[in-house]
Amino acid sequence: MPSLHSTNLVFLFLILYILFTTCVVAQRCNSEPEISKSSCPPFNSTTLSFPFSASPGCGHPSFQIKCSTPNSLISINGLSFSLLNYEPNSSSFSIIPNLTKTAQRNCSFPHFPYIPNRSINLTGSPFRVSDASCSRLSFVQSCSNPTPSNCLHCPWECELIKNPLQLLQGCSSDKQVISNQGCQSDILGYLDTFLSHGIELEWDGAQDTYFSQCKNCNGVCGFNSSDPEKQFICFHSQWPRQHSPKRLAILCSIFLFTCLLLVATLILRSRRLKLPSPSEEDPNTLFLQRHRSASLLPPVFTYEHLESSTNKFDPKRKIGDGGFGSVYLGQLHDNRIVAVKHLHHHAAIGKAFSTKSFCNEILILSSIDHPNLVKLHGYCSDPRGLLLVYDYVPNGTLADHLHGSKSLYKKGSLTWKVRVEIALQTAMAIEYLHFSVKPAIVHRDITSSNIFVEKDMRIKVGDFGLSRLLIFPETSSSSSGYVWTGPQGTPGYLDPDYHRSFRLTEKSDVYSFGVVLLELISGLKPVDQNRDKREFALADLVVSKIQMGLLHQVVDPVLVDDHHHDKEEMDGVDAVAELAFRCVAADKDDRPDAKEVVEELKRIRGVIVSDDDVAKC
Repeated sequence: MPSLHSTNLVFLFLILYILFTTCVVAQRCNSEPEISKSSCPPFNSTTLSFPFSASPGCGHPSFQIKCSTPNSLISINGLSFSLLNYEPNSSSFSIIPNLTKTAQRNCSFPHFPYIPNRSINLTGSPFRVSDASCSRLSFVQSCSNPTPSNCLHCPWECELIKNPLQLLQGCSSDKQVISNQGCQSDILGYLDTFLSHGIELEWDGAQDTYFSQCKNCNGVCGFNSSDPEKQFICFHSQWPRQHSPKRLAILCSIFLFTCLLLVATLILRSRRLKLPSPSEEDPNTLFLQRHRSASLLPPVFTYEHLESSTNKFDPKRKIGDGGFGSVYLGQLHDNRIVAVKHLHHHAAIGKAFSTKSFCNEILILSSIDHPNLVKLHGYCSDPRGLLLVYDYVPNGTLADHLHGSKSLYKKGSLTWKVRVEIALQTAMAIEYLHFSVKPAIVHRDITSSNIFVEKDMRIKVGDFGLSRLLIFPETSSSSSGYVWTGPQGTPGYLDPDYHRSFRLTEKSDVYSFGVVLLELISGLKPVDQNRDKREFALADLVVSKIQMGLLHQVVDPVLVDDHHHDKEEMDGVDAVAELAFRCVAADKDDRPDAKEVVEELKRIRGVIVSDDDVAKC
């Protein structure tokens, strides 16, 4: 024990020394300007940090904040916005349009305060709209024939009704995602809600010489607007005048005292953690403790090892390609055959698949073990690329068999019995994630493309890059956890309740699984622009057929031909269709949980097996 105390003492003095050095450096202008918290309250973060500034002449003018009003305001190309959220050291932030008086707009729609009087154009600014915000906007369906009187009095809003993407210049959509939006006020109401939740903007400081020069400045970062070639100015002389030794000593004393209290708190908390209470722990902390105690983290491979195993990422070895990365067939030094995912460079550094998502998939996959979940064999984090090493599943994906290059099902491989077995195994994997893992995990991207098929037609669910841990509040009587997060997922599978509320629950996985069930029944794609516009989404198409008693019109012809209209088999199709109908209910509370889904599919499978036995007799 004495050695432990002495180690803690040395560690404490080391921390104080580092904090004292940090205190001196923190007074420079390339850290945080002095802002009154009472005059600038609306950030989620408690401080205003670089590159933002509220002092004229200090910092880049595009990041100037006005804090004289109840809101922190930023002006972009003549439009005023309120800052909604900014996390220090981040390269993105959220804004909402500054509220304007409806009476000044003289338009036919009375209550859309967030819609500006013109398009939000970021041209000439260092910002761009994030992919996530553009994706959210693309979910609204345009109205080609708005009411003429509305167009006469409100031409700008009429243009928005015809093409909602005009709201954010630079956003485009190469996909049409089905939406239940109506016309006119419904569309404007959606856009108003979209704006009220915030627009995420990003910038790339590495591409701007101003930011790199400012970080090397030992004084105050200024801006020279008169010379575009030399915009950066470093005012070395302002440091001694603005920061007297007495003032610095007072500030550092307060800062060090606060840090000392923090260190003491951390020491006390570390002692309490010897007997942790699981109900009081943060979900991420539980996961990390589980990894440390059980040594569950997978092996780390060198970049050279994985490069060699894939023959330098030979295109001939590419077995899959997606938005996040390419997958290659590899052979490790111990002769194991694996699948190596090489994340695309733009995905590894962007919001689409950040380092956090990379680590998220490693942590989740290394802490779960189920025969119907893909196993992670290792990873590589290298400046040349982020790589994940998985089981190699040699028979493609369920999407390949239903819609793509794999046509084996036309020869009888995807019989109705096999489809029910695939559905049951997928449901059992989801049940494991929701009920057997603590904290529970929401996969968030259950699709036929993420269900991998073995040679014997058994399956494994993969791709956990979007997965999230669920929080179960102690004060709630509900057994369901949730996470507040922006909608992410694959069009056609995305839970509409989650898309509306931004509240992710385990029922979001149930909705996506319901769409997979509809694919197994119909053999149709989840989204198909060649279908009628009201039936782009498979869920909308099949649900409408079920409600009209016309399910037989969308049953896969292969199933009908294969079973020659066998009544027992078709009864099984009806039962699975009824289950899928419940899974894709618009209200999450009307959907079954994964346990109920597994029980129902086991019952259906039992009927099929019994019928097969009778047939053999």
